[in-house]
Amino acid sequence: MFLVQTEADVNPKAYPLADAHLTKKLLDLVQQSCNYKQLRKGANEATKTLNRGISEFIVMAADAEPLEIILHLPLLCEDKNVPYVFVRSKQALGRACGVSRPVIACSVTIKEGSQLKQQIQSIQQSIERLLV
Repeated sequence: MFLVQTEADVNPKAYPLADAHLTKKLLDLVQQSCNYKQLRKGANEATKTLNRGISEFIVMAADAEPLEIILHLPLLCEDKNVPYVFVRSKQALGRACGVSRPVIACSVTIKEGSQLKQQIQSIQQSIERLLV
């Protein structure tokens, strides 16, 4: 059975939450950064990229169970001045990351001369607009 998530299903701690349009753009970019080897999958890997200062932005799943397992990431992002955003589905995030498992967090990493620079900057601005 396929469950459709309503607004009420999303944990209020999952802020800022991307709307449908931004989610599509995010997941597309995550997929591309996976192809360009600019992606780290999983909460632990995302944490490492933040600590090493090589993260462009962080995408987290609002339906992670329990959500607390990734709530250290927004705090770390704010310390390091890295944009972060939640998408509704860990299943969709997993697919975008090119794996068959659900992924609760991923980090798009910095790469010199990356072809994705423009798209990454555009997404970073979109995320920052959400936070205002």
